[in-house]
Amino acid sequence: MRDFGVVIEARGLVKRYGDTTAVDDLSFSVRAGVVTGFLGPNGSGKSTTMRMMIGLDHPDAGSVTIDGRPYGEIKWPLREVGALLEAKALHPGRSARNHLRALAASNRIPRSRVDEVIELVGLASVATKRAGGYSLGMGQRLGIAAALLGDPEVVLFDEPVNGLDPEGIQWVRELLRSLAEQGRTVFVSSHLMSEMALTADHVIVIGRGKLLEDADMGVMIAKAGTSVRVRAPEAPRLAAALELAGAAAHAEPDGSLTVTELGAAAIGEVAAREGIVLHELAPQRASLEEAFMALTKEHLEFGHAT
Repeated sequence: MRDFGVVIEARGLVKRYGDTTAVDDLSFSVRAGVVTGFLGPNGSGKSTTMRMMIGLDHPDAGSVTIDGRPYGEIKWPLREVGALLEAKALHPGRSARNHLRALAASNRIPRSRVDEVIELVGLASVATKRAGGYSLGMGQRLGIAAALLGDPEVVLFDEPVNGLDPEGIQWVRELLRSLAEQGRTVFVSSHLMSEMALTADHVIVIGRGKLLEDADMGVMIAKAGTSVRVRAPEAPRLAAALELAGAAAHAEPDGSLTVTELGAAAIGEVAAREGIVLHELAPQRASLEEAFMALTKEHLEFGHAT
């Protein structure tokens, strides 16, 4: 197992399609031993970036290396880099087992490994069925099996939990964490912010092809600040007093207030000065979703992110 250092290096990546710049001077590093989440609104350039990482698209400028080499220079790629970018990128008439056997033969991977990964992803009962008849979730599991076939040190997953039920989502989360704990390099994109908050240690966020954030998860969330949940019998009067003190107080449907721009201690002082009884005064840490929305709101391609 290699040292837990930088393994993937992207420097000045640019990719254009006609007049559209999909990736714009993008640079970042990915370390081994952690799960790195790759986030961005629809149309932000995530999939294009991941395609350039494994040579499916060629950058118009810049470069990306994996363990110091472009992907195209890796002799047996499945043994070093496992990628799931399109789960249905397979011959629909082949069974899962035959699909994986063909991949194994192309990279001189032992046939015994095929049955190992089929068991790992939970497809043993349908391994001889035509993959073209698989559900989206089963296709995702087969794609993950293909990515892990060569027991690679680097894995790249684009939306790996698409089509999976809650049990499958939890399984993917535990798998990614396990791979990182083994010292592997795990780079994963997802639109599920709640899942990324539970899975990723580090996040890289892009918008309209540009880097917006490259930070540890806790640092990114901390930048979004905190709010304070306040409940009081005289909530409207308290809200007015807080706003005079420089806070922003938003009334929630349950009658509570969400207060920003003023800390819990200062809110308590305002309430005491006004003679207002408080029933709750609770600081609320921002969620990853809130931090993400605040960061990307000026970079949405279609007016909303999913």
